[in-house]
Amino acid sequence: MGNGTHLGKVRGLGSSGHGSQHWLQQRLTALGNILLVGFFVVSLIRLPLGDHAAVLRWAANPTVALALILMVVSVFWHLRLGLTVLIEDYVHGPMLLLATVLLNFYAIGGAAYGIFTIARIALAPVVAGPGGM
Repeated sequence: MGNGTHLGKVRGLGSSGHGSQHWLQQRLTALGNILLVGFFVVSLIRLPLGDHAAVLRWAANPTVALALILMVVSVFWHLRLGLTVLIEDYVHGPMLLLATVLLNFYAIGGAAYGIFTIARIALAPVVAGPGGM
């Protein structure tokens, strides 16, 4: 037990300097998620039930498409931040790097797929429904 005082054992093991930034990013993305997902849910509730064309017309609106893209980015960024902490806490050794790479691949790939899908809907020509123009 003689390795010096308790203070000597922990000196230099303090904050790495990025914890407060990570914490702030998590809180800001959580706030963004509340606002954007709330907008998404309220908007979907207001749309006609079971009308696929109405949902496509709604999502093709440039303002809505921008809000949906921001929501996808915020949700996947928040997911990545939270799961990074979980992985750093519970995965050790060489598996840490693999788990982090897989997490980043999933988060970036999922966000890219969501953005591509929303952009495809927003940039597609509007098709008239049955009996329409």
